[in-house]
Amino acid sequence: MQEHTQGKLYLCATPIGNLEDITLRVLRTLEEVDLIAAEDTRNSIKLLNHFEIKTPMTSYHEYNKIDKAYELVNKMKNGQNVALITDAGTPGISDPGEEFVRICYESGIEVTSLPGACACVTALTLSGLSTRRFAFEAFLPREKKERTTILSALETETRTIILYEAPHHLLKTLEELLTALGNRKLTLCRELTKRYETTFSTTIADAISYYENQEPKGEFVLVIQGKSIKALQEEAQQQWLEIPLDEHMEHYESQGISHKEAMKLVAKDRGISKREVYAMLLETL
Repeated sequence: MQEHTQGKLYLCATPIGNLEDITLRVLRTLEEVDLIAAEDTRNSIKLLNHFEIKTPMTSYHEYNKIDKAYELVNKMKNGQNVALITDAGTPGISDPGEEFVRICYESGIEVTSLPGACACVTALTLSGLSTRRFAFEAFLPREKKERTTILSALETETRTIILYEAPHHLLKTLEELLTALGNRKLTLCRELTKRYETTFSTTIADAISYYENQEPKGEFVLVIQGKSIKALQEEAQQQWLEIPLDEHMEHYESQGISHKEAMKLVAKDRGISKREVYAMLLETL
């Protein structure tokens, strides 16, 4: 590897199941760096042994992510190159790698990312749902209050939603999603790139019915249809229609908006013409 006065951090994507998904660039980098920081060295040693890579490893995980990051930064300042790998997929996506990258930038260490497998993108492309805009939430938090807050926010999310879930939590999460979001279209992906990979398009309610009678197995990615913008607009319109017209006008005029402009805004909110608003106001006089 090219020598530097300072070392460099390489974010190396590793397979999410099928070992053939690793890139030649990642293999070369893992062989050439001075040290590999791995989320779980017991898991990663299997990958390194498979490809006969002898580079030393050290652990970097959720419970040592700050102190270890500074320790590794010092090594890079002294000229060592470090590769970061996660148990599966791309470092920094739903793992402590994001903290390492932040600390590297704060410390003046160069960072580069070697692209490869990523479960959320793989599932999205398989989903049959809109891929233009998406919201990746990874695993929903286990803390009840924070979980409720996020589910509430997702209720009005118009982008395609991607979640990760473990098999023993799947049914409970599906039930919470049905309560929070309603019965949306859903594509369930399990064991992506592995021997028993399965992907099926369904709805949240039908998925609940299925897994009430079938034990979930494997790691899941849930790709959920976002709420339509039209539905959001209709809900907002309905809320405005429940407010008396004079209060609706006051809502805008109290902000210093002219009577004429307020009428335009009220008409837009209610989905009616400005002329209709004018006529209704005359009736209240």
